[in-house]
Amino acid sequence: MKNQVRLKRLLKATGFWKDNALILRELRHFPAIVVLALLFPLLAAIFEGFGIGFLLGFLQSLVNSGGPPFQTGIGWFDVWVLGIDKPELERLYRCCALILTATWIRAVFNYLSAIYMRIAQLRLIDRLYKQIFEQLQALSLEFFSTTRAGTLLNTLTAEVGQLQALMGQFAFILTKGSVMVVYAAIALWISVPLSIMSIALFSLAGAGLSNLNKRVREASFPVSEARGKFTSTASELINGIRTVQAFATQDFERRRYYAASTEVVETTTVATQRLSLVRPLAEGIATTILIGMIIVSLTIFVANGVLQTASLLTFLFLLFRLVPAMQEMVGSFANMSSLQGSLDMIQQLLRTDNKPYLQNGYRAFGGLQRAIELRTVDFGYDAQSIVLKDITLTIEKGKTIALVGSSGAGKSTLADLIPRFYDVTQGNILLDGVDLREFDINSVRRRMAIVSQETFIFNASIRENVAYGSEGATQTEIEAAVQMANADEFIRDLPDGYDTVLGDRGVRLSGGQRQRIAIARALLRNPEILILDEATSALDSVSERLIQASLEKLAVGRTVIAIAHRLSTIANADKVVVMQQGQIIEQGTYQGLLKQRGALWNYHQMQQTVPSIND
Repeated sequence: MKNQVRLKRLLKATGFWKDNALILRELRHFPAIVVLALLFPLLAAIFEGFGIGFLLGFLQSLVNSGGPPFQTGIGWFDVWVLGIDKPELERLYRCCALILTATWIRAVFNYLSAIYMRIAQLRLIDRLYKQIFEQLQALSLEFFSTTRAGTLLNTLTAEVGQLQALMGQFAFILTKGSVMVVYAAIALWISVPLSIMSIALFSLAGAGLSNLNKRVREASFPVSEARGKFTSTASELINGIRTVQAFATQDFERRRYYAASTEVVETTTVATQRLSLVRPLAEGIATTILIGMIIVSLTIFVANGVLQTASLLTFLFLLFRLVPAMQEMVGSFANMSSLQGSLDMIQQLLRTDNKPYLQNGYRAFGGLQRAIELRTVDFGYDAQSIVLKDITLTIEKGKTIALVGSSGAGKSTLADLIPRFYDVTQGNILLDGVDLREFDINSVRRRMAIVSQETFIFNASIRENVAYGSEGATQTEIEAAVQMANADEFIRDLPDGYDTVLGDRGVRLSGGQRQRIAIARALLRNPEILILDEATSALDSVSERLIQASLEKLAVGRTVIAIAHRLSTIANADKVVVMQQGQIIEQGTYQGLLKQRGALWNYHQMQQTVPSIND
């Protein structure tokens, strides 16, 4: 117990405990695998110690021919295994057999150690992947609006991949560390003075190298940041290549991309320079100590008869095994230090004290009975910038509400508050008189469908895209939704029909086709509440009329919130809400507002005189 406490204090003192707290915490979730991963290296080290012990017996018999036989002091073992009462040649054979037996048993334990170390590593990475998923899906959209997607992707892929390398170094240190402990124990058994001298000299060397490892660790953080920036830049280039080509900004993007790539090279070069210095320096110091130990041993201990030649040979054999092991250990610690930046990126992503979370409610939403009410609602993406001001609005069940206004008026922001993508800054949103925040938000969203002006199509088949969010939908239901969305004709023309894979973000489809897939997805969901955020904006006039007719049929008996850029599509809405600069300036029926000759009248006049570009 005292040794465990001392080890823990040492780990804290060196920063190991703090730096690797995430790994140590996660390993507790599969204790049996961790125990086996720790046990097998220890057993392998013990049998390596047995092999060296038998080697000492072999050397003694070889060097001191005719002398007393090698003994362990364990009576039955010395007689039945070592055969101390047997002829000298037989004792040599027995020592050889024992060395071989210990070697092969050690090989089996090393094999098992490698397997369970790898399993522990895979389990750890699996847990981190899943934790990152849970973290990302629990965060409010506010987090994603202020964080670059490329940085998140870099953490999820490259940095977690680096963590696998860190775990590999950790496993190597554990294995070599066990062997070195056994070596040290045998060395102490052979000669306490020589062992103390060796430990003192190597400890001084280790203390000097630890400062270099600290500098390697510090150099790792800029590398991770540079990789994240590069991934973000590359991701934006790929996703925005159409815009880049349309605006002929290849030179600008080249400079930005090259700068990000150069930063990766420069930061990695600095880290590599520091890392590469560790191993050669350790080798030089260790070899110097080793040569010094040989000279001291021969001139003081052997010459004065304090140590037998066989014991010195075994001790030197141990040192020759210890020195490269120590060099590799130092190198592994340096590699672990160089990977701390990756671990820090993962830890920062998994932190919960500096991120906005959606605080979910506890009530199950059973469906809208009366109305959705917004009472004196204010909203801002931050405290200094209020986007919506004093919004008071009632959306009755089964009615269609149309939101109208110029770009930036706050229409989409208002619609985003109803499925609780964001929480209001002040005021309340009520469903049948109950605050929206009291409901389990998924129970609310399952009764909604949203068709946005920014349609997201998954890199999957048309069937899977239409059925997304409607698990268990039959092919007949999917085809019916597709027909209502006026998408069946172009699907039939595709080479694989409903099995056609649409590519990243639906690259194989036109904008209007992507929109119709999204509308079919909403139709299949058969929602109680339907939010249409300029749902027909990407369609030509013929398709728009067909879709509009389908949406009007779908809207019967449902609550619809429609944001429209064409006033002709909302002429039959039960209520029209006109917004300007985040406030409601008019609301009423379409015809009633036209008679008032206010803001809606002005929009109506503009659309009458300037035909839509899609027409």
